[in-house]
Amino acid sequence: MITTDRQSAFDRVLASVPYKGQVLNLTSAWWFDKTKDILPNHVIAVPDPNVTIAKKCDVLPIEFVVRGFITGTTSTSLWTQYQKGVRHYCGHVIPEGLRKNQQLEKPLLTPTTKDAEHDRPISAEDIVLEGWMTEEDWYKASTAAMRLFSCGQQIAKQHGLMLVDTKYEMGKDAQGNMVLVDEIHTPDSSRYWLADSYAERFANHAEPENIDKEFLRLWFTEQCDPYRDDILPKAPEELIVTLSSRYIQLYEMITGNAFAFPSMQISVQERIRQNIEANFPFLAKDG
Repeated sequence: MITTDRQSAFDRVLASVPYKGQVLNLTSAWWFDKTKDILPNHVIAVPDPNVTIAKKCDVLPIEFVVRGFITGTTSTSLWTQYQKGVRHYCGHVIPEGLRKNQQLEKPLLTPTTKDAEHDRPISAEDIVLEGWMTEEDWYKASTAAMRLFSCGQQIAKQHGLMLVDTKYEMGKDAQGNMVLVDEIHTPDSSRYWLADSYAERFANHAEPENIDKEFLRLWFTEQCDPYRDDILPKAPEELIVTLSSRYIQLYEMITGNAFAFPSMQISVQERIRQNIEANFPFLAKDG
């Protein structure tokens, strides 16, 4: 798996963010290691900052979205649906009187199907009734998702962050074991807020200080309709630079490691080739 710098949201590519691929891959690798006791994962090795060698798995057709707060700007976000008057969401009853960015009484698992064009929110009951997953697999996966989120929130809190929401993908390996796949707790698959300013900003009806792609989403929703407009405005260079620095900031805050900027003396493609060849020569020969 090669993680690139392409930045997507609203079901389309919006920009290219420098060093984003490296941040995502290394952040995932760190979290995969921290959570392997909760659920095994697909990682075999990380031979390059942008590359993960992973087990081939049959991926489950459901994304496991866990939400600790009511927020968001996308069509499937809990806040968007709440504003439309939706009070029953993915099998949960959402109480009246909530404000954007408010913490929920308890984290909610709000799964979605992996439809061809748009993800569709679905309840646990319908997942089993419609044949997306067996009841046994749903129990294992949903239990793991909630444990992973609890672990993520605890660790994020220790590092001055709030893990607001996230999504997990799971699959089965060749032996039929359920494993965590794709990515985990990255600023692409998750929302993170700075913990020390949240309470004051929420009280003042201000947006939380975020370190994820919500920063980019908010800019596009203010400039256009990213779901309906055929042509979107180009994101300003300063916004892209800020987003890149926020991604690096998140990596450093979570892992405690200094971000290692790649050498400019060699292309990313050549570096990846050399690193894979050095660690997995049979893959380089085949590829």
